[in-house]
Amino acid sequence: MGRYNPVLNPLGLIILIFGLLMGVPLAVSWWHGDNALTAYDEAIVITFTAGLALWLVTKRGRRDLRVRDGFLLVALTWVTLPFFAALPIWLYMPDMSFTDAYFEATSGLTATGATVMAGLDNLPISINFWRTFLHWIGGMGVIVLAVAILPLLGIGGRQLFKAEIPGPMKESSLTPRIAETAKGLYLVYLLLTILCALALMWAGMEGWDAVMHAFSIMGLGGFSTKDASLGHFNSVPLELIAMGFALLSGINFATHFMALRNRSLRPYRHDYELPFYLSVLAVSILGLTLYLMQFDVYVDFWDTLRYVAFHAISLSTSLGFATSDYTVWPMFAQLWILFLGSFIACSGSTGGGIKMMRAIILYKQVFREVVRAIHPSAVKPVRLGKSTVPDKILHAVLAFSFIYMCTIVTLTLVLSASGLELITAFSAVVATLNNTGPGLNAVGPASNYSVLSDFQTWVCSFAMLLGRLEIFTLLVVLTPSFWRK
Repeated sequence: MGRYNPVLNPLGLIILIFGLLMGVPLAVSWWHGDNALTAYDEAIVITFTAGLALWLVTKRGRRDLRVRDGFLLVALTWVTLPFFAALPIWLYMPDMSFTDAYFEATSGLTATGATVMAGLDNLPISINFWRTFLHWIGGMGVIVLAVAILPLLGIGGRQLFKAEIPGPMKESSLTPRIAETAKGLYLVYLLLTILCALALMWAGMEGWDAVMHAFSIMGLGGFSTKDASLGHFNSVPLELIAMGFALLSGINFATHFMALRNRSLRPYRHDYELPFYLSVLAVSILGLTLYLMQFDVYVDFWDTLRYVAFHAISLSTSLGFATSDYTVWPMFAQLWILFLGSFIACSGSTGGGIKMMRAIILYKQVFREVVRAIHPSAVKPVRLGKSTVPDKILHAVLAFSFIYMCTIVTLTLVLSASGLELITAFSAVVATLNNTGPGLNAVGPASNYSVLSDFQTWVCSFAMLLGRLEIFTLLVVLTPSFWRK
């Protein structure tokens, strides 16, 4: 086991840091005097002890991380942290099974927003705070937060960062040093979170609710402090603010960083994904609004536009908030907004799915093959702006898209074989793999994932982890060749 010490040592340190982060909801619990204080005390002791023991035992094997180490550490981190994240919830609610607690924590850290919990309005404020705070931690990636600290302790983070950051193009850095890159991204993330919370308070939301919903919005999670989600407030200004910041969270954070650093909007004009991101959303919102008008689902055009725009943006960016039960819509409209969540979010954002960049590359590759079929001798490279996409990127995108579709089919069949109705099974897989949250039918916004059996819950937890790590990072670790010397 000594050869795994270079991976287990930083894992112990990450667990230690995570235990320290539990001090935030502990302080909230103490401030409000709720009855969850003991649960946090016990969870912090368990987490801190486990992290410290692992770090001390493996301290002699420290060295800089290699590519293989980076993949293993990322996978172990995302599988292990939900165990510790589940402890406060499980210890506070002993009647909840650990399966459900692990699912809830995984949903929080992966910024999925699928929940098995009801009665959110009556929960202690610190429990709801912890659930939404997990979104904020996991939104940009707890690994990126860690690599801003690990280099200070002699543990390099370059390979770790490459394994964690989403999107097909991971090679470019925003700043020369990885720690500076991580700090720069989190500075933007923190600034937007503060602005979002202030905007929600300005629109009438109470302070703690505003902070917790800002965590969910910026992490593109979906946990709310209310069973009725954002629909509890029935406020157009709040919905507009949520949509606006969800759109910002769905944009590449590198673009936000460059715009802030240069104090210019030019990076947005040069972001190749942005026109596709906004135009596909705009066309979908208008098209679905006109489509639903035929069925008199809502009173008039503006009412229809309000609900369509909110749910299209919420589900496509993988935010997952709801203001009404969209499963009353015709099935075409339900499937369309579920499908949007598969590709709308930009690479480098906190959203899920295959990312808009991959969708653009796939579209251009298909178009190139059509041209080649007509003109076999034509030379037509795939371009993004003025840059030609290298073949290795094309091959990686094609491979990812294939395994993405295979994963949806396989997990849908597994859930269906376990007794789950087909539409529910399919939507649960798509919603968890894309880190969207609510699905259709039994796992729609009017219900939650508590209807699933323990086996089905573990399958969905696995799907959330696959989606958060963009499938390959986790699958690489599961292949026999990875473990050969």
